[in-house]
Amino acid sequence: MKGNMNNMMKQMQKMQKKMMQAQDELHEMTFEATAGGGMVTVKANGKKEIIDVEIKEEVVDPDDIDMLQDLILAATNEVLNQIDEKTNDTMGQFTKGLNMPGMF
Repeated sequence: MKGNMNNMMKQMQKMQKKMMQAQDELHEMTFEATAGGGMVTVKANGKKEIIDVEIKEEVVDPDDIDMLQDLILAATNEVLNQIDEKTNDTMGQFTKGLNMPGMF
């Protein structure tokens, strides 16, 4: 019985190390989304930190600030969704079959 417990603990430690490596790799990735046919581009890293926003000059209309705000929101939300999907795909492999509520 003790041997099985030690073996299980080693496997859990190995899985934890792989999970941490995967998370580190995710944090280093860059994600990009656009809105308005490329008029607004938002880039973020895997930590969900916005690292760049590009706005084409022709979309800047002082009389239509609402449209520009909508484009920025749309691109930002899309890039954050991309990060969530990649995180769930990557980290989900570690919880497959474990049936643990609240885990990815």
